Amino acid sequence: MARTPVNLVRLRLTLAFDGTQYAGWQVQRYGIGVQQKVEEALVKLFPSAPRLHGSSRTDAGVHALGLVAHADVPRTEWRMTPAKLVLALNAHLPEDIRVQDARRAPPGFHARFSAAGKQYRYAVWNHPAQNPLLRHQAWHVPRALNVAAMQAAARRFVGTHDFRAFTANRGVPLADAVRTLTRCELHRRGPLLTFVIEGNGFLYKMCRGIVGTLVQLGLGKLTTADLDRIFAGRDRRAAGMTAPAHGLVLWKVRYGRGRKGASPKPPADDALTE
Repeated sequence: MARTPVNLVRLRLTLAFDGTQYAGWQVQRYGIGVQQKVEEALVKLFPSAPRLHGSSRTDAGVHALGLVAHADVPRTEWRMTPAKLVLALNAHLPEDIRVQDARRAPPGFHARFSAAGKQYRYAVWNHPAQNPLLRHQAWHVPRALNVAAMQAAARRFVGTHDFRAFTANRGVPLADAVRTLTRCELHRRGPLLTFVIEGNGFLYKMCRGIVGTLVQLGLGKLTTADLDRIFAGRDRRAAGMTAPAHGLVLWKVRYGRGRKGASPKPPADDALTE
């Protein structure tokens, strides 16, 4: 990894946002991306107009609690502490985007390529009536689910597998669909179900494909035996639906030494996530 030029200060930002009103993280040709709003705040503080490099490209409607990004600022423009930078940026951001933390990054740090893993969480409200407070943060599934069967099936996803059957088609051939998941768990607290999915990298809409498949299994439309067939067939049409975007949160990005069995860095196309 190339080191940061001596005339620049590399800043690491941890961001949280409600993705309801945005067309994803990345700057978009059509629609507003979260990255655009943060870069607009940065240029108010730094005339050089630093460009942000994010750890992930969240899809439209997906939320984040711990997305990490970095930006390079000329040393001649760096005149505040990281704590004051948080306050200054948030003063220029809309209420649904917040910088949670800012710090100087070590030489060679890269928000995407230095990442050892990511954790996503997906919320399902499993009750006949939707919780109006969660209408933008949880997928409403009104029918009863076999949660025990879903929890057992979730363990099938842990390990190194070809996840081709759980990723959305972007219209181009997918050269490498092998990823390693270190966690795939389902927790229930009353009607609220929380999926915790952690791994070294994720394909486009992969988390949502996993959740949609597990929900359809919980509805009795798929069985655990079907999962083996789906993995072996590597055909997206055989797996379950893609869960709606608004239930998904990029919970955190992990740096440094990864968990046992995880790749030390994300696969080359890991910017194409969810």
